[in-house]
Amino acid sequence: MSTPVFALKDVSKTFSGKPAVQNLSFSVNTGTITGFLGPNGAGKSTSLRIGLGILAPDSGEAELFGAPPNFNVLDRVGFLPEERGLYRKMNTLAVIVFFGRLKGMTAKKAKKRGLALLKQFGLGDVAYKKVKTLSKGMAQKVQIIAAIVHEPELVILDEPFSGLDPVNQRTLEELIRTLADQGTTILFSTHVMEHAERLCDRIVLLAAGRKIFDGNVDEALQTLPRAVLMQTGDGADPAQALDGLVQSITPEGGVEDERQNWRVELAAGADAQDVLRACVENGVNLTAFEPQKRHLHDVFVHLVDQDESRGAS
Repeated sequence: MSTPVFALKDVSKTFSGKPAVQNLSFSVNTGTITGFLGPNGAGKSTSLRIGLGILAPDSGEAELFGAPPNFNVLDRVGFLPEERGLYRKMNTLAVIVFFGRLKGMTAKKAKKRGLALLKQFGLGDVAYKKVKTLSKGMAQKVQIIAAIVHEPELVILDEPFSGLDPVNQRTLEELIRTLADQGTTILFSTHVMEHAERLCDRIVLLAAGRKIFDGNVDEALQTLPRAVLMQTGDGADPAQALDGLVQSITPEGGVEDERQNWRVELAAGADAQDVLRACVENGVNLTAFEPQKRHLHDVFVHLVDQDESRGAS
């Protein structure tokens, strides 16, 4: 088994007596796209900074490419921090070339790749304009380009979609897929689950500095009960007809024209077809029946709520 390119091992970090990260362990394997997910303030940025050697942990260890973070190995990494920062009086291409040179590129190669990336992001016409004239979204894209111009083996993006409009979010998703297809390893943090659901091979979910899930998207979706939204025409409770197939039945809204909506969470091993069959066989007066597609956003809310409930008990 190959050595992970990024790893945290039992890492903890406290600021002013308040835990930011608690006994966190996870690793990122070569060639994968890993989503590092969690609410704002969950400890994602702190964890990434510890992994890069920017912050020292109070306990535990961080490794990049199998060794403690150091200046030499950082040349193999591209990092987009959550706090953006560009030299506002420089022109756009010059900034990108500067960051490329810091990572060991020649000026010629950095300029050529910088121009290509600017064109890919629809910024070809601002290559020689000063950064201070760019919109927030344009500047965000320039910072992303500066993070990847040297063609790093590992790209770490902290909230990369923040500040981008939907069109440019899609452009960034396409870029992440392209980098991954070329063999680049991607680790990105976000609190917007839709990006992770579309992109990730694996997700790590953090809440209050603790890891509460680590696995692929399908495994995450399996943590959420399957559900059906249904409507009965006579307002009658279908619970008896569905005995043994459901985990819970909850009315939604009031009865209108003798019609009642129900949210039905299925028992383990049952599926929507079983519920529909039972309704038909038992004469339930169905006027609507809609299996609910599970999304990572729902998993996220479910697991965070579970974690908070355990913490409060």
